[in-house]
Amino acid sequence: MLDVPRIRKDFPILEPGIAYLDNAASSLTPEQVLQKMMEFYHEYRTNIERGVYGLSQRASEEYERAHRKAGDLICTKSDSGIIMTRNTTEGINLVANGTEWRRGDVIVTTLLEHHSNFIVWLRLIKRFGVRVEIVRPSTEGVLDLNAFEKAITDETRLVAVTHVSNVLGTIAPIREIADMAHDHGAHILVDGAQSVPHMSVDVTKLDCDFLAFSGHKMLGPTGVGCLYIREELLDEVEPISIGGRTIGEVTSEHYTMAQSPMRFEAGTPPIAEAIGLGAAIDYLRGVGLDEISEHERGIARRLHRGLSSIRGVRTFGPAEWGSRTGIVSFNVGNLNPHDVALALDVSGKVMVRSGFHCAMPLVREVLGAREGCVRASTYLYNNEAEVERLIAIIERVSSESA
Repeated sequence: MLDVPRIRKDFPILEPGIAYLDNAASSLTPEQVLQKMMEFYHEYRTNIERGVYGLSQRASEEYERAHRKAGDLICTKSDSGIIMTRNTTEGINLVANGTEWRRGDVIVTTLLEHHSNFIVWLRLIKRFGVRVEIVRPSTEGVLDLNAFEKAITDETRLVAVTHVSNVLGTIAPIREIADMAHDHGAHILVDGAQSVPHMSVDVTKLDCDFLAFSGHKMLGPTGVGCLYIREELLDEVEPISIGGRTIGEVTSEHYTMAQSPMRFEAGTPPIAEAIGLGAAIDYLRGVGLDEISEHERGIARRLHRGLSSIRGVRTFGPAEWGSRTGIVSFNVGNLNPHDVALALDVSGKVMVRSGFHCAMPLVREVLGAREGCVRASTYLYNNEAEVERLIAIIERVSSESA
């Protein structure tokens, strides 16, 4: 059981009574991460792998250690497959734009996806003549494995699927989908933006070929994330940018590329941010990902029950909590979601997200929420009192709008 009062002390921004429930968009950052980043700026703020002097060597070691921490977090066997990116979106785009596509290649994705794991594949239709097959989830946001069996064929080159829906919190059966993809000679890319920060993730058990996640959703700073590439596939993906740090040898007529991860990390990388991400990983592992997952699910269940009992409130997602995380999306009668989110902030400093959550096909075409929905998403520092505050405000808002 998490010691939430102690954890909350690491997040001074929460002191004024803020109930921050927009963690699916971006998490808060604890003092320990900020201190680690300031350590870099105060004690060894130099470029990496450029100097033989001590400060540069220390910066390089800390930067490389962040790669190892990220690899350990998702249980990789080799650090060479951990590439520092700006975020999940950049990681997915690196695979999309670094793969040599052929006309007729098929990409399978779903209507459960964030736009970052959807429109990048649609763009390839015009650019390379690929086909995109789209698996439609149920109205509760659950993916049917039978639909993947029909969609994945010997023509399939890649399956791109989110591990956890950023709108509904539903967990996809990644290993089963990966088995289908590999049976047909296809690769699988996993959007781990909503899973890696909230649960134990093991890429060997998932058997995925690519996995992308963001630091800013897992207590880390903005502007840094990771892309995992299975070691056997590192040479099959071309870097989007080349230049400093990416080369082995250069002559006036020729160049050779460095080994991964350097070949994918052109120029000066986000050194402080990567070090901060490493500190965030230390923090999460110190608390325990399984404990965090259980805590989030518990308070989200209470939120879901409370909202579902209010007349006029419609909640989205499956009623079964064994296959979802701490995300609860809902609407209040015919009220605009933005008005509901504003009322929560003004009335009780309850901060949630409203709109389409960068998943417009899912929200409009599957959930039937034409104007979007309100989303509350929990994390390790949230507590039941915040959830009760949200429920009480929604009860009042619903009653006044009836």
